[in-house]
Amino acid sequence: MKLRLDKYLVEMGKGTRSEIKRAASKGQITVNEQVVKKTDLKIDTENDIVFFQGTEVKYLLYEYYMLNKPAGVVSATTDRKEKTVLDLIEDCKRNDLFPVGRLDKDTEGLLLITNDGMLAHQLLSPKKHVAKTYFVKVLGEVTSSDIQAFQTGVDIGEKKPTLPATLEIQHSAEISEVLLTIHEGKFHQVKRMFEAVGKKVLYLKRLQMGNLKLDETLSPGEYRELTKEEVAQLC
Repeated sequence: MKLRLDKYLVEMGKGTRSEIKRAASKGQITVNEQVVKKTDLKIDTENDIVFFQGTEVKYLLYEYYMLNKPAGVVSATTDRKEKTVLDLIEDCKRNDLFPVGRLDKDTEGLLLITNDGMLAHQLLSPKKHVAKTYFVKVLGEVTSSDIQAFQTGVDIGEKKPTLPATLEIQHSAEISEVLLTIHEGKFHQVKRMFEAVGKKVLYLKRLQMGNLKLDETLSPGEYRELTKEEVAQLC
């Protein structure tokens, strides 16, 4: 693939076009060991060797990160008041990453961070019904009638009830622990589903999205790049 030099460097997070242009004018950019001062030069992303201010800049078309989202961080690219999930990805190379879908501010767990728009569409499209599994702590005793209600679909105040969901009880008491798998991504869906059966969500953590499972070695706030196998499974 061929790209203009300025676009190449902007996408790799080296600054704005004007900043790249200034760096070029100062002789701070080389291509194949030659100083380049014209930023409209076409770069072969696979074969040309680009250095910016003394450091080699290799081109990556896509990046994929698995984040164990902590509570208190918002699922957004930017926010004037709150810390975002992108603020946690400190060593990314591209400047166009975004979270695939949203987890509420108080929700923890698996969140995919990428710049692959096609993959994001496949995972989020309502027509795809991609499964999402959550660990949930609920105020109230969860019973077999709740399992049946979720399998049938519950009324959360929209035109149609939710799609059938799988509810697995791990512990049922005054505070219950369950695994819930849904195939939609409606606003506050898990919380609204339990409210519909008279219960309140106390804690929510996403464990899986499609074929991608949360790496149990990641503490809240930690992340890692996806393996080639994980990317292939998602795609």
